[in-house]
Amino acid sequence: MTLDKRDKRAISEVRMAKAAEFLADASAAHKEGRHRTAVNRAYYAALNAARAVLILEGASPETHEGTITILSLRFVKTGLLPMDIARKFKTLLSRRTDVDYGDFDTIDSREALESVRSAAGIVKTIDKVRKKMLADLK
Repeated sequence: MTLDKRDKRAISEVRMAKAAEFLADASAAHKEGRHRTAVNRAYYAALNAARAVLILEGASPETHEGTITILSLRFVKTGLLPMDIARKFKTLLSRRTDVDYGDFDTIDSREALESVRSAAGIVKTIDKVRKKMLADLK
């Protein structure tokens, strides 16, 4: 399916709104001591931010790993996003996988807060690039 500029813009806005909502959920969950939920929501905030910028390039990866890989190739490798984004993303994915599927895995307040802060940085950085792309999309 080919998307026109208007469609790309609309999808990007919806995905970034989800990223902001999930980031707020992550922060609230951390404050309430729900560390697993904080890590989960932090990861999904970052994932939705990545998907928000990738759609502007016409990319819609089907997997989480695919999203990280394409983001790295199209935005990190080209210098549009800093190198540490991919590393932070992989850490968030690893933690999210552990808390979602690991029966006996635990996460402490420090790790949860680190995840929330990392996701906030990713979302903010990606949104700056996304806004520039939106301005150029006209």
